[in-house]
Amino acid sequence: MAGHSKWANIKHKKAATDAKRGKIWTRLIKELTVAARMGGGDPDTNPRLRLAIDKSSDANMPKDNVTRAIQRGSGTLEGVNYEEIRYEGYGINGAAIIVDCMTDNRIRTVAEVRHAFSKHGGNMGTEGSVAFMFKHCGQLLFAPGTNEDALMEAALEAGAEDVLTDAEGGIEVITAPYDFPAVKSALEAAGFKAEVAETLMKPDTEIVFSGDDAVKMQKLLDALEDVDDVQQIHTNAVIDA
Repeated sequence: MAGHSKWANIKHKKAATDAKRGKIWTRLIKELTVAARMGGGDPDTNPRLRLAIDKSSDANMPKDNVTRAIQRGSGTLEGVNYEEIRYEGYGINGAAIIVDCMTDNRIRTVAEVRHAFSKHGGNMGTEGSVAFMFKHCGQLLFAPGTNEDALMEAALEAGAEDVLTDAEGGIEVITAPYDFPAVKSALEAAGFKAEVAETLMKPDTEIVFSGDDAVKMQKLLDALEDVDDVQQIHTNAVIDA
């Protein structure tokens, strides 16, 4: 099944993410803490924690940092109590944006997110204003050149919902959110290592941006990314790289 050509955009996003490793560690510590608090400190019985630990390993986070975050979340070590908040809004040309945050100060966070939207041509929406345009799912992205037939067979056998191929040969495996850890593990056991693996809000349709609008939209997304309490941003905007 053919999908939107997105591999250049994925590589650009991954490079930008890798360049902010210090912030990535901060985000992962929050995620580890909240995952442990909500589902317990045992990754074998807590898929969300298992995924956070895997991401921490991929980001080369020291194991001591991971352990302390889990201990804070499970209550064996004192720490900050974070809450999860989701904001929704619109970017350039009405593009939909979902901003997932973890914060110990809701008032500070909403002020900073609202400022980022308004400063760069977007605006905050009400709860549910754009979420209906997205589907919560797991996503694994594999580089062009991956054996498509073998990957598709392994993915579907592991319980994946769909396998999509873009024009550049990149392959996208979609799972139900709670099946994601099991599918990821099964594919790794079969020798398939994803370039990007995450749970996210996947847009039903996409808006491709180019020229000045692409520059403006990227500035808005970057401003939101720079808010300390932001964990993840989901959008139906595709920046034409």
